[in-house]
Amino acid sequence: MPLPPLLSLLIWIPIVAGLIVLRAGSDAARGRTRWLALAGAVAGFLPVFPLVSNFRNDVTSMQFVENVRWSPTFDISWHVGVDGVSLWLVALTALTTIIIVVASWESITERTAQYFGAFLMLSGFMQGVFTSLDGMLFFISFEATLIPLYLLIGTWGHSNRSYAAVKFFFVSFLGSLMMLMSMLYLYSQTHSFDLALWRETHIGTVPQILIFLGFLAAFGVKVPMWPLHTWLPDVHLDGPTGAAVMIGMLKLGGYGLLRFALPIAPQASHFFAPMMITLSLIAVVYSSLLALVQTDMRRLLAYSTIGHMGLVTLGLFVFNRIGQAGAIVQMLSYGVISGAMLLCTGMLYERTKTASISEYGGVANTMPRFAAFVMLFSMANIGLPGTSGFVGEFMVLMGAIRFNFWIGAIAATTLVLSAAYTLWMYKRVIFGAIANARVAKLADIGKREFALLGALALLVLAIGLNPKPFTDAIDPSVGTLLAQSERSSHPGDSVPENEHLQAAAPTPASATSRTPG
Repeated sequence: MPLPPLLSLLIWIPIVAGLIVLRAGSDAARGRTRWLALAGAVAGFLPVFPLVSNFRNDVTSMQFVENVRWSPTFDISWHVGVDGVSLWLVALTALTTIIIVVASWESITERTAQYFGAFLMLSGFMQGVFTSLDGMLFFISFEATLIPLYLLIGTWGHSNRSYAAVKFFFVSFLGSLMMLMSMLYLYSQTHSFDLALWRETHIGTVPQILIFLGFLAAFGVKVPMWPLHTWLPDVHLDGPTGAAVMIGMLKLGGYGLLRFALPIAPQASHFFAPMMITLSLIAVVYSSLLALVQTDMRRLLAYSTIGHMGLVTLGLFVFNRIGQAGAIVQMLSYGVISGAMLLCTGMLYERTKTASISEYGGVANTMPRFAAFVMLFSMANIGLPGTSGFVGEFMVLMGAIRFNFWIGAIAATTLVLSAAYTLWMYKRVIFGAIANARVAKLADIGKREFALLGALALLVLAIGLNPKPFTDAIDPSVGTLLAQSERSSHPGDSVPENEHLQAAAPTPASATSRTPG
């Protein structure tokens, strides 16, 4: 029995659900609005089950492909598909939507329909980004995410929300314009927006450099890379918790670099690799040192995110298989960890209206169940073996050491620095005597919050204890992208056959010729 168009359902169900929530929801009927939003989020997650269960790890080509011509004149198509690189990002997007709806159940009391409707539509646009195989479809989806995020930050944020929203929008929009210029140049050379054709087109070194810089401007902001990171602390500090969680859990920047910059401009990617590695190491060390001196939990987590995402860009640009696969695992893993840490911070903020570390102390005495969850997520943030934080970091560090021992050694300082600022924050907030009357009145998490944090805890442990389902899906696709990038970056060199076999995953002819769905 043929499968339905799963990817179209993943994209359109949350968008349509968001429109329904906007139309049928209101502050006068908050209960109905919340349940409509939850129903839409759950419906958007249902296609993930057949997608994952029918995904074939032995197939390196795109699966579940849908290709419908939109504009024959400009060769623009509704062309979507997934491989091992995008599969788990798609699943995480759908799961994140449910998490945010549940987490915002009681905290959003004004303009609830607009809030949940914006998040649902944002989820659909995100799915479009991760599944697009057409450059124009990708650009439309990528830009569409800016609108709900801008509204969410500017409307439901805190005291300085307007500044944070405008800064995020314009920094992102300027980078996107440069990406559009790169895409239009590729279209002028191929007369098509098909990504596969872009990857196969041989482009000169100088145009590749310009194309790479255009992609870097857009995706570097979304990683966020140092020094394009300055918007993130503002969003964490003044944006709503839901927006910060969505940005933290969904790694558009790292995915864009891997899907666009590396395979389309391979010579430029190798040319800029020393610069990218240097910026990544600066992010790892500098952002971690900044996290050590923060007095606000939200800003500390923002700099922690920048430091950990530095490992992602490092893994991508060491150009070996374990490093790039580790970068993808790190995106998935830290998406869950950062989302969990931000939700925990948000729960405290909702109860006390402050995120200042000095205002806490002794929370474990009044919120023991909450303290246990925060301990697990803090250990994952450090990279404790058995948690998801260990898997991605270990793979990236192994890839970096294979590339250059000293680069790996510098990157490994994240293990010490992240332990320093994470344990310092945990000790000051959770342990010790009850600091003040505000902490003494704190109520422990209820059933809804327990279920929410419990689901995230299971994800952290599942990836940490059994990463094989994730790496089995990711590795073949990474091998294909890496092999293509290496061959394209040295077009005049002959590569021995055994190196091709080492770089690419084993793909039986009978397997690669079939596409599920």
